[in-house]
Amino acid sequence: MAENKFPTEVVDLPSKGYYYSEDNPLSSGQIEIKYMTAKEEDILTSQNLIQKGIVLDKLLDALIVDKKINTNSMLIGDKNALFIAARVLAYGKEYTFDYADSQGQSKEHTFDLTTLKDKKIDFSKQEKGKNLFSFKLPQSERTIEFKLLTDGDERDVTTELEALAKVSGGVSKEVTTRFKKMVVSVDGNSERAFVNNFVDNEFFTQDSQAFRSHYQEITPDIDMDIVIDDGGEGVEITVPMTVQFFWPSVKL
Repeated sequence: MAENKFPTEVVDLPSKGYYYSEDNPLSSGQIEIKYMTAKEEDILTSQNLIQKGIVLDKLLDALIVDKKINTNSMLIGDKNALFIAARVLAYGKEYTFDYADSQGQSKEHTFDLTTLKDKKIDFSKQEKGKNLFSFKLPQSERTIEFKLLTDGDERDVTTELEALAKVSGGVSKEVTTRFKKMVVSVDGNSERAFVNNFVDNEFFTQDSQAFRSHYQEITPDIDMDIVIDDGGEGVEITVPMTVQFFWPSVKL
């Protein structure tokens, strides 16, 4: 039986494939995805997948043409780009959402998703093919090496936080848990016990804030910050990915 052929589009990744090893198909900086069909709508309406929180991941798996691509190894910003492209191909470029105006009143706004641009990243300062970066902390003057989190890393963080929530007495450990997944070494020492102890006991608040700011600056992603003209006054917001993003017929 002949293989079904579906129309496809090539999506440019915000990372340009720069931080993936050469043997990773993501290193091309592009991913080919097919248009959604009724089959993919079955995925979106699967209550079982929705309850498990994996419905959108299953959707991407179905849409990506090259099945050698593992979404777990994908940087978060690249995954965001795929979500936006898939949404545009499925339901069109117009996305309607609610926002708070300058007076705090809820208003509705319709936005053209195709106008979103990639964050500006200076890739020339980093070595191609490596997801490894160095940063000198301003207060302690210690040097850490760190990586950008992948989708798989974020899944691990979520799992660890859920487990910690049961024994932490209500204290959130999101910052330290995520840092332990990011930080690879401290002053050249990559021993996990050493790194974890540093994060828990020696990572000063000033250094933490500087590191998070630097991390955001170098992380490839879609720039979701826009300005809405609200009666002559600009309102700065981040385009929200609400339930209506992939379920536009849903009314909250």
